[in-house]
Amino acid sequence: MEQELIEIPNSETRRKKTIKMEKEEKGIYDLPGVGAATAEKLIAVGYSDLMSIAVATPAELIEATGMGDAVAKKMIAVARSSLEMGFESGEDLLRKREKVLRIKIGSKAFESLLGGGLETGAITECFGEFGSGKTQLGHALAVNCQSIDKDAVAVYIDTENTFRPERIIQFAKGAGLDEEQVLRNIKVARAYNSDHQMLLAEKVEDLIKKQGLNVKVVIVDSLTAHFRAEFIGRGTLADRQQKLNKHMHTLMKLADTHNLSVYVTNQVMAKPDMFFGDPTQAIGGHIVAHASTFRVYLRKGKKGTRVAKLIDAPNLAEGEASFYVDESGIKDIE
Repeated sequence: MEQELIEIPNSETRRKKTIKMEKEEKGIYDLPGVGAATAEKLIAVGYSDLMSIAVATPAELIEATGMGDAVAKKMIAVARSSLEMGFESGEDLLRKREKVLRIKIGSKAFESLLGGGLETGAITECFGEFGSGKTQLGHALAVNCQSIDKDAVAVYIDTENTFRPERIIQFAKGAGLDEEQVLRNIKVARAYNSDHQMLLAEKVEDLIKKQGLNVKVVIVDSLTAHFRAEFIGRGTLADRQQKLNKHMHTLMKLADTHNLSVYVTNQVMAKPDMFFGDPTQAIGGHIVAHASTFRVYLRKGKKGTRVAKLIDAPNLAEGEASFYVDESGIKDIE
């Protein structure tokens, strides 16, 4: 009769497992200065675990709970020490990159330009004049993310009243998906000002954690419309950029923490002092440019076509791709 060999862990292995279990078991209630009332305030605004506390600033915790500066700093310090937030090797990051998904667009040429589609864990910004296809791409992504997983959810933050469920039905039919199921898996919210827009972006965390939704793409169409309308004149530029910076960091954190794709559309303006080349420039300046992982310039082409130009990417060369939009989706030019 064969005997089953049982591996007895040594003291070092047991010690590491004990430390790991202690780290996993710790929550916000274990932090200094956090009672039931404070915990409720933190959870209500999205600070539900140690990681969210560790990456917060003292000012954010003070604003959320009304606690003192010293208590907030101590909480953050303890949360950071309880988590492994040191350096990682390139090999570890390469393994993490294996989890990256790519959401299809419909046009093979456009997808190839972006390395196979829109990456999760990243922000992709598309800017261009009206009618260049920014909103159409947003609708296509809301549908096509459900080709990855039938339970995948798209969050659409609509700032310009551009979302059309009828268009979603057309795209879903073109992709061979159940249009009713596709519509159910798109969560749409209309943002009426920049503060509302920022709040909706923060509420995506609740959809994931509290409602358990499998959010794969967050679409903001458009990113800068409210900021552009509310902050007029050079005197308000610093305030606008600071607020926009905070909004972009919220979106960046969502993408990175939950391995989802963030797609933002951006408006443009013409540079009057530019005499040669294309005078079109994206709104938002360096704040939006630096926070976006991929930047794509969309423009109208010949005979109703569209041209996508990759302006910036961390691992891809600049290039262009032509496509067209019809009733069933975004297609390649034959």
